[in-house]
Amino acid sequence: MIGTVYVVTDTEAQRPVIDQARAAARGGAWAVQLRDKTASDAEMAQMTRVLLRELAPLGVRVFVNDRIDVARATGADLHIGQGDGDPRAARARIGPEALLGLSVETLAQCAAIPDCVDYIGAGPLRTTATKPDAAQPIGFDGLARIVAAAPVATLAIGGLGEADIPKLKATGAAGLAVVTAVTRAHDPEAATRALFERWRHS
Repeated sequence: MIGTVYVVTDTEAQRPVIDQARAAARGGAWAVQLRDKTASDAEMAQMTRVLLRELAPLGVRVFVNDRIDVARATGADLHIGQGDGDPRAARARIGPEALLGLSVETLAQCAAIPDCVDYIGAGPLRTTATKPDAAQPIGFDGLARIVAAAPVATLAIGGLGEADIPKLKATGAAGLAVVTAVTRAHDPEAATRALFERWRHS
């Protein structure tokens, strides 16, 4: 089942991205996404294989951001943005077993989601410092419209935290994707657990 807490790693945080992912998994994240624009494909593949080995027994999905070749080589799941090529081509490369996520920033993009996509990341809900080139914020109303129109599960992203969860659930979102709320927390594992428990009980 797609949903609850999805943690995206952050190379600007103090901890190495692989340790961020491990902490999120221990805290109850449904999935972790390795996002590292500076690492080589070989380095990404090595980290991905380590995490798959460690986290698969826990039932935690491991995604790579944008790197189709890494996902294909390791068997990891893949998340792509609007500028990362045709989702159908990505699906053909990674095969039918991996999950494929797609970033959606507008209602118009939502209307063009192909049936090979398993979930969308909708946002940014708010302006966020971790992605300065992000699109205009969609807000809760924009998120609700996208959720209603999307043919697949929707994860909200963009400046979100624990206090937002009741409103997010009210839109029908399946979960939330976070970066700063976990990766820059004093205790990323505890921060993830707090998000998971709030989602479960809201």
